[in-house]
Amino acid sequence: MAGPHDISGRCLCGAVTFTAKAAGSDVGACHCSMCQRWAAGPMLALGIDAGSLKIADGASLGAYQSSEWGERLFCKACGTPLFWRSLDGQHAFVSAGALNDRSGLQLASQIYIDEKPSYYEFANDTVKMTGAEFAAMMTAGTKKD
Repeated sequence: MAGPHDISGRCLCGAVTFTAKAAGSDVGACHCSMCQRWAAGPMLALGIDAGSLKIADGASLGAYQSSEWGERLFCKACGTPLFWRSLDGQHAFVSAGALNDRSGLQLASQIYIDEKPSYYEFANDTVKMTGAEFAAMMTAGTKKD
């Protein structure tokens, strides 16, 4: 599954189903304190083309603005964490656990590594970024001089 490809998925109860175009097969782990509270551990997510996300019935989809530049989307019926997206619409990620087909995925990166608790460690050799490095990457080109 190298390169862009179609994906589909759903929440635990099936009230929210979706399709999107994945950017590739690389899964990233976010260790920020918000993801730890939201997902009860690191959020494992796959990058998607934000404009390609289609929700079959948005009535059960809830949104929570968790920072000045991002929001989290979830099923209002069962509580499944589904997506994170930037408020500017440029970046979006889907929970890898919500995908119907997870074959071919690989853990490739970890962000907010400086907030990762010491009680777990992934064996995979991944790219690692601190929270400050990730925030700088996300806001690059959006600051006005």
